Amino acid sequence: MLITNIKGLVGVHSKETLSLRGSELNQLPILENAWLLIEDGLIKDFGLMSNLNTQYANLNTINAEGRFVFPSWCDSHTHLIFAAPREEEFALKIAGKTYEEIAAAGGGILNSASKLLQASEDELFESASIRLSDMIKQGTGAVEIKSGYGLTVESELKMLRIIQRLKAAFPIPIKATLLAAHAYPTEYKNNHQAYIDLIINALLPKVAAESLADYIDVFCEKGFFSNKETAQILEAGAKYGLKPKIHANQLSSTGAVQIGLAHQAVSVDHLEETDTDVLQALGQSPTIATLLPSCSFYINIPFANAKGLLSHNAIVALASDYNPGSAPSGNMNFVVSLACIKLKMTPEQAVNAATLNGSAAMQLSNEVGSIAIGKKANLFITRPMTSLAYLPYSFGQSQVETVILNGEIYHGPI
Repeated sequence: MLITNIKGLVGVHSKETLSLRGSELNQLPILENAWLLIEDGLIKDFGLMSNLNTQYANLNTINAEGRFVFPSWCDSHTHLIFAAPREEEFALKIAGKTYEEIAAAGGGILNSASKLLQASEDELFESASIRLSDMIKQGTGAVEIKSGYGLTVESELKMLRIIQRLKAAFPIPIKATLLAAHAYPTEYKNNHQAYIDLIINALLPKVAAESLADYIDVFCEKGFFSNKETAQILEAGAKYGLKPKIHANQLSSTGAVQIGLAHQAVSVDHLEETDTDVLQALGQSPTIATLLPSCSFYINIPFANAKGLLSHNAIVALASDYNPGSAPSGNMNFVVSLACIKLKMTPEQAVNAATLNGSAAMQLSNEVGSIAIGKKANLFITRPMTSLAYLPYSFGQSQVETVILNGEIYHGPI
């Protein structure tokens, strides 16, 4: 496949560039009036139209005149397997109830866990497939999916097995994360160690035996898992080769980021509450700061300090946090818009954070996340646009016209 007359080929980073930190996110290389050649599902070559080789004249060609070609969005934090939406909590939020108050009254994560317990694996797979197909059609070409609405050994395994089925069914890279430490089930409310022991002694060996997860995650937060409890779970996961990706500093700043850094976390995610110590620590660490502005927007909590993180030289990624309670959308175009509007990131910074650095947060940046020879041809072509900034500017209106995965146009659903 040959794409010609591309107004702007976005994210032409060198293949050796696997992530960007601090001021490096300001640089988003764009090749104007370009062509791109795809062969065997990979990016084979690209260049200026003035240098297009005539030997490509007979190839299947897409004319992208007036359009931009982007590397697919890389969404490194989602919870897209769930049994039912939670719109009944939407009204409670409007009435002024906080996330913590809804959770304490039996809503939130425990609500989703109760519904998931009743759902069959096939039902969950079908509903997750519809959501994932929608995300792909909005430009997402790599995704991480967490468990965490099971909260029992069998239900957590059920979620992870569904992720395995999604990996086999969809043409994009998918990473799986064990998030059994998402909340304490009601029966363990007053006996935290018993639930932690269940995760460590009963669940982790089965996850490892079936190779069901790439990462382990913990919701390290007041009212959920303490710093000490988080460390215990991360250490247990490491013995089975599961790398940490933790929820940190969403509702309070209590040292969760430092726990993640001490355990060489691939990423620490949320970071709505940060202080100078956190900014400085992340600026000196290979751990990625993954920001989730849709969550802040939806539950009306502070937005992460992206500018502070970037000024301290951190590696910043963006992800959707797609889940039924605090971010019921997997639209990465809206995430990029929010990053510009609310986090005050430039369009260039936001696109880099949602592509190359998002791929790095899934340890996939050698495969996806930028335009480089040899990487997967996971791309999208926009509608005609006047400039790069038009995509985040036109929030709520998709500019994605054509999705290409592994060199083939994606029509979905499966």
